Amino acid sequence: MFVDTTLRDGHQSLIATRMRTEDMLPALEAFDRMNFHSMEVWGGATFDVAVRFLNENPWERLKKIREGLKNTKIQMLLRGQNLVGYRHYADDVVELFIKKVAEYGLDIIRIFDALNDERNLQKSIEESKKHGLHVQVAISYTVSPVHTLDYYLDFARKLLDMGVDSICIKDMAGLLTPKRAYELVRALKEKFGVPVEVHSHCTTGFAPLAYQAAYEAGADFFDTAISPFSMGTSQPTFETMYYAFKGNGKEDFDREALKFLVDHFTKVRMKYVEYDVGMKYPDSRIIFSQIPGGMYSNLLKQLKEQRMEHLLDKVLEEVPRVQKDLGYPPLVTPTSQIVGVQAFLNVVYGRYERVTNETRNYVKGLYGRPPAPIDPELMRKILGDEKPIDCRPADLLEPELDKTRKELGILVETDEDLLIAVILGEVGRKFLRKKYEEKIGVDFNYLESLSDFTDDMPVYPV
Repeated sequence: MFVDTTLRDGHQSLIATRMRTEDMLPALEAFDRMNFHSMEVWGGATFDVAVRFLNENPWERLKKIREGLKNTKIQMLLRGQNLVGYRHYADDVVELFIKKVAEYGLDIIRIFDALNDERNLQKSIEESKKHGLHVQVAISYTVSPVHTLDYYLDFARKLLDMGVDSICIKDMAGLLTPKRAYELVRALKEKFGVPVEVHSHCTTGFAPLAYQAAYEAGADFFDTAISPFSMGTSQPTFETMYYAFKGNGKEDFDREALKFLVDHFTKVRMKYVEYDVGMKYPDSRIIFSQIPGGMYSNLLKQLKEQRMEHLLDKVLEEVPRVQKDLGYPPLVTPTSQIVGVQAFLNVVYGRYERVTNETRNYVKGLYGRPPAPIDPELMRKILGDEKPIDCRPADLLEPELDKTRKELGILVETDEDLLIAVILGEVGRKFLRKKYEEKIGVDFNYLESLSDFTDDMPVYPV
């Protein structure tokens, strides 16, 4: 019944994804005794942060977690054609990425698209089925004039026609009220009879109530986190929801294991206090701004770093206006970043006086089909006479793998290295350079300088 999110969304939402692999490994044996349906351990921002800030190889983390969880199914979160990055990648990248995660022993893959555009899910669903993974597709949930019950049921029908195994209601900002949770779960179960999982965040305070309503409506699985990494902008608490649903009878988990996990992750969270969102009570502003948990923690941290935290309220007020202008995209990566950054720029410089490349690409259709039409005046201001695309965005992309492999040469030893470089761009390349320098014990800049004195000794790229 329960899926644990502590090692992925729990710390992504509460401490800006800063938990290191060394903090996870001591807990795996205890996790394995908890009898969870599965554990979400990878994907989302964990891939990026491991490389960008922690100098860790995300593939090594996945390998070690798989080795440690001998009896528990593991799953990841995949951003459809965006994989674990912030743009659409060519189909050859999607094929290799899913092939590798299957080889690493992944059991379940949860796939979503920020715009609920089924075209952006097509390739990753096909590849996941090909490699024998359980394919769960998430409905990116939000509240707007166009996101009606019929809208969600129509999207679910498209997903089932594509052969998915289960459906997740993915409520990133904690907007799912008990009434809507009951209606949506009940309708999905009655119309399709498909396994339904509910994923929400406690940011607004709705989530535990929504879980109870979804349970009564027949939901099959619920995302929770161990108490030290629950609530706030994270998921509801496992311990609380377990006893709410199952009463006080004999537990089907190891109580000593739970005690160890609570003690361990209490210390881990204290270790990362500088990144902690520090939310002490639900934030009703999120009901209107719709900012998801991970976005909120990162937005607050970024504003503090720029000494602009006094603008937080204005940015939160601007977010729903930008969301409406852009056709009511659900706020989840990458649309949450697009809308959030644009809202910040609007507050600082005036509305759409400065527009990011990502906002322009979104308006052009390069992220997919918005749920509702984009404001016509805004489209004209950003695109001028240029017309937005109307095809699957990835159809416009040339294959990327061979080109990147040739560009990076000796820096790319494995498929995993190649994927880090393609998905994370310059951040990934810097990571690979450092890895190579440590391997050969020579400063790479020195090697490059040698090529200035000889024409026949190319060093980088090869």
